[in-house]
Amino acid sequence: MAFQIYRVPPDNSDLLHLIELLDNELWERNEERQEVYVSFNLLDKNARCVIVKVNQKSVACGAFRKLDTNRAEIKRMYVLPGFRGNGLSKEVLKELENWALEEGFKNTALETGIKHHEAISLYEKSGYQRIKNYGQYKNLPESICFGKKLMNESPKS
Repeated sequence: MAFQIYRVPPDNSDLLHLIELLDNELWERNEERQEVYVSFNLLDKNARCVIVKVNQKSVACGAFRKLDTNRAEIKRMYVLPGFRGNGLSKEVLKELENWALEEGFKNTALETGIKHHEAISLYEKSGYQRIKNYGQYKNLPESICFGKKLMNESPKS
């Protein structure tokens, strides 16, 4: 599938539309507890965001923000249902990791829900390891946190 990845500001209209769809899906899947997470999911003006376009249509997104000196927190990963299963989430994640490296981060961290099996699978296949729940997720049993040490790709000989 031919696609393009764009780095965009957090107020990009295509990004905001995808995030609205993501939030709607999260409410449908986790209605009983989603209210707890609403404030955790907001992107500030310093968030680094990407969208993926297929035939000029925005179909996927993701973001990261500074968690601490060495860690970027991956946020707002989403792929439109009709475009899932094509590897776009892997590409979004890879672009976010590369951008985080460019900005000097050594590690990433993220949170997902225990019911989000497809997300858990993506992160595990992408080299993420389960870590102790951090920050606002510490006392939330429906949250699972992951981390990854970022490395520059070695040049191919």
